[in-house]
Amino acid sequence: MKAIIRCRYLLSALLCAGLLASTGPAPLAQSSPPDSLAARIEKIMSRPEFARANFGIEFCSLDSGKPIYALNESKMFVPASTTKTLTEGALLAALGADYRFHTRIYRTGPVDSKGRLKGDLVLVASGDPNLSNRIQPDGTLAFVDEDHSYGGPALAGDPLVIIKQFAKDVAAKGIRKIEGRVLVDSSLFPDGPREGGTDVVMSSIMVNDNVIDLLAKPGAKAGDSLSLESSPHTSYIRFVNHLTTSPAGSKVEWNSPEVVTNPDGSVSVTLTGSLPLGAPPTPAPFAVPSPTKFAETVLREALVAAGVQVKGASNASAPDFSTYKRFYTGENLVAEHVSPPLSEEIKVTLKVSQNLHAGMGPYLLGALAAKKTIDLDHAGFAIERAFLEQAKLDLSGISQGDGAGGDWADLFSPDFICHYMAYWSTRPDFQIFFNALPILGKDGTLAKIQTASPAAGHVHAKTGTFGSEDKLNANMMLNGKGLAGYVDTKSGPRIGFAAYVNHVHLPSDPEAAQAVAGQALGAIAAAAYDAPLETPPAQKTPAAYDVIIRNARIIDGTGNPWFSADVGIQGDRIVAIGDLRASTAAREIDATGRVVAPGFIDMLGQSEMSLLLDHRAISKLSQGITTEITGEGASIAPQNDKTLAPIKPMLDHFGLKVDWTTLNGYFRRLEK
Repeated sequence: MKAIIRCRYLLSALLCAGLLASTGPAPLAQSSPPDSLAARIEKIMSRPEFARANFGIEFCSLDSGKPIYALNESKMFVPASTTKTLTEGALLAALGADYRFHTRIYRTGPVDSKGRLKGDLVLVASGDPNLSNRIQPDGTLAFVDEDHSYGGPALAGDPLVIIKQFAKDVAAKGIRKIEGRVLVDSSLFPDGPREGGTDVVMSSIMVNDNVIDLLAKPGAKAGDSLSLESSPHTSYIRFVNHLTTSPAGSKVEWNSPEVVTNPDGSVSVTLTGSLPLGAPPTPAPFAVPSPTKFAETVLREALVAAGVQVKGASNASAPDFSTYKRFYTGENLVAEHVSPPLSEEIKVTLKVSQNLHAGMGPYLLGALAAKKTIDLDHAGFAIERAFLEQAKLDLSGISQGDGAGGDWADLFSPDFICHYMAYWSTRPDFQIFFNALPILGKDGTLAKIQTASPAAGHVHAKTGTFGSEDKLNANMMLNGKGLAGYVDTKSGPRIGFAAYVNHVHLPSDPEAAQAVAGQALGAIAAAAYDAPLETPPAQKTPAAYDVIIRNARIIDGTGNPWFSADVGIQGDRIVAIGDLRASTAAREIDATGRVVAPGFIDMLGQSEMSLLLDHRAISKLSQGITTEITGEGASIAPQNDKTLAPIKPMLDHFGLKVDWTTLNGYFRRLEK
């Protein structure tokens, strides 16, 4: 006869978790005085353009971590480029603010007395994102608020300044002729996929952010060709200009370029489209198809301009660079460029939301921190995950598929981001992270947001925009707009926040996302600057529990994935599962990083007698077993003289007396 023994301990009650998951406190809600933060936010959200949109918002105290205002804070939202705060934060934590990229050039043969290099010249890519004219005389990196990769103006100066310095350094080493080839070893991360936001090819070699900057100007009358300037000038790419001037007042049209790769590796690009008559000069980026070939070509051209002849063919296939590593030694070093510190690169990426730089983040983590050579992005995300787990953050509130925020897997909850911002405020390198964020109404992607607000200059936050074409309605669907960071309030305290709005219908105007949703989220952040800030009470008086298990990963036994929640216990019953931050208990257990689940069932147990010897069942409970099915092969009942005779030696050894004949009798004895 089989029997089921259930240990009467708290974990067994979690079998009811699926039923009780909705019994926790209601979301924060309170009456809203006219000038309260809640009232200000409600007024913004009630605008007609957001009638079908979804908002998720949380403002939180950095000291206590408690929410000041919360709306849908545990739900997942499309975060767009606020994703970059995680990527850049992980890079900063893993590599350190003072990390510098070292890009080196080596020779693979000797240099004779006449300056002839009997071998190849190889630039070894280091993953430096700023082989460009960003570097300033004081060692900082410059940026334009609207980055050139998004169609903003290019930085002033020569984008090949570092490449040309390399060429001068090679010539200074006495090299006058290269008998072999000029190569770029990008094997750290070879030319790979295109980054999702700006369509730039990701690679460990990044010259001028892997784009050619174009500047188009309309002609004197409709129908005239546009004048076209490109920078940098290189034989790697030839533009065929079929751009025309359209009538005044018409729309700007840029068609997808037609790209042809030539036998020598260079590319021909045919451009079509139009600018209206009288339009100002309009910048546009063109993403180079092969960053490695682009870098090789401009380096070769710079060497020739510096007086170094190159004999080797430029269209030869790339060698197996694993065989070249033996040449990468100090004696073969010809030139080296050392980047500014990583703190400056973090600033550029976050200020202007530089997609290529952030998109490369997981790959750089995988290569430089994890020291991997394959599956770099997965290795990089493992580094980031370890960083977030070390911060004791609940990762059920986040999903991430890329470094820049352009993947459909990117989903954040406002509560997670608030806790992330609170964690950063405790780190010794916080000021570097904080200073890298755009400033409301002042710089970066927030330069044009809430410029006249009293909060301008007092909000440091990362923006994000992720939209797609609504072909049915011939307009734009703003899948996600985000803003996350910090508000330095008028009353003094600095608070963290995350604000998201998803699913907003917009006209097909490239400025609409910023004008509508960007300004709205900026206004929501600004509202906290001078609003009365008090941690709101829950809608009901917080329940007092005997025990609260906080920050647990709940597995409810239904087959669903785990979710994060607190568990409230009164007596020997679980009475609430949910967000119990506003509740108190006589005893609190921090279960961060641990699983709370229904007790396991031992399908073939033999604990009937051992429980009579030691009722604590430590060997079972320490393994999470709270239920046992027994009676397989032998049974604890019924009992009589014939069944007791074989086990009498064991009973005598332990001093046990069988005073039952039925299962009911055994359980009565067990309960004593």
